[in-house]
Parts: sequence; structure tokens; C-alpha cells
Amino acid sequence: MDKVLYLAMSGARENMLAQQAHANNLANANTTGFKADLAQARAMQVFGEGHASRVYAQTERPATDLTHGTLIETGRTLDVALTGDGWMTVIKPDGTEGYTRGGKLQINAANQLVTGSGLPVMGNGGIPIVLPPFDSLEIATDGTITIRPLGENATELLVADQLKLVNPDPATLFKGKDGLMTTGSEVPELPDPNVRVRSGYVEASNVNAVTELTGIISTSRQFEMQIKMMKTAEENSEAAAAILRMS
Repeated sequence: MDKVLYLAMSGARENMLAQQAHANNLANANTTGFKADLAQARAMQVFGEGHASRVYAQTERPATDLTHGTLIETGRTLDVALTGDGWMTVIKPDGTEGYTRGGKLQINAANQLVTGSGLPVMGNGGIPIVLPPFDSLEIATDGTITIRPLGENATELLVADQLKLVNPDPATLFKGKDGLMTTGSEVPELPDPNVRVRSGYVEASNVNAVTELTGIISTSRQFEMQIKMMKTAEENSEAAAAILRMS
């Protein structure tokens, strides 16, 4: 069978992977702090005996669009949005650090400050932030959490902890299967005092729904073209076999 079948098959595979990326982006168009995934593939020449005339589609390491989303005012004290570059540190189930810009925070039954998905938020001390019972809470632009303990008067304020805000090199960041950004290094990132947050806001997803819909349509047409190429390869093979039977 002509090798064009395998060339078309590799192209169709990449089209399917791109479709998955576009569909996932579109599904998270309203997810707080979500960063769009970029499907990446490139042409890779096949080297071997004969002329190097065959080119396959080869998957490259997926990338993520790190542009900032717009800030949406909520007025909720526990909502925080990063106003520039930087990330908020959370603790993943395996105990390692993960980075997110999804600032829709909550307090769980154990009085831990957690993300919307229930992951503990890390403080500057490298441990989860635990808040004592309080009447009011404020989060400063540097991530410092100040509370008025339950039952105390308005002048009795307590600095409970500080969000661990980091700003790793974007070239080292990649998105894991859990949707969190990571550097892949076992060495924790150091807090960056220049990272700023704004309380009462959340960052919207940076997904452009029109772009993702266009991408889905485009890759769908490319997939159909690859299928037609495979069908043509099959017809050519059948025609060649018929000629051989006649000879």
C-alpha cells in the first residue's frame, strides 16, 4: 500500500488532537483564571533509504496561552485577581506546588483557605493557610490577609498569613493534566514581592470563543481532507492490485 496512507493518518491524528484542545478551551470559556491550550504540531521529514520525500505530522509539546484575562468585579472579599504577571501557589494532592490565577477562594470545614476546586492555598511559610474564626477579612494588594477575630472590637486586627505569590520564568511553565501550571522542578519557587492582587475581583478566562469555534471548523475540514487522501490511497492500491492480477 502507498505510504501516503500513513502520511494522511498522521495528519488526521494531529487534527483530532487539535479538535480536543479547541473543544476543551471552549468548554472552559467561563472558567475563572483558565488559560487556553495551544495545539502544536509540525512537519517532520522522514529520512531513510531513497529520497527524503515523505513528511509526517509530528506532535510537539503542548503550549499554553499565558495572556491575561479581563478582571471582573464581584465585591466578594475572598475573590482575588492578579493584576499583572504572577501566579498564586496552591498545594496539589501529591504535596507539590501548583500555580493558578483562579482566585475564587473559599474556606473549608477545616478553616483552610482553598480554591474553588478545593485545593489548599499556600502561604509564604510553605504551608496551607488556616484562618481562625473571624468577623471580617481583608486581602491587601501584596496578598497579606488581615482579619478581625470573632468577637473582637474593630481595633483588634490580626495578620493571619500572606498568599504565596510567585512569578516563575514563563519559558519553564507548562500545564499539567490537573489544569494547574507547574515548572516541573522539585525546588519550590520563591515569593515575588512585586506580584500584586486585587480583592473583590476575579480574572476571566482568556479563551476567545470565536477563535475556538473557527479552529474547530478549520480542523474538521482538514480532517475530512485527510480521510479523502486515505480513501484515495486505498483506491490506488486496489487499482494496482487489479493490474498485477491481469498481467
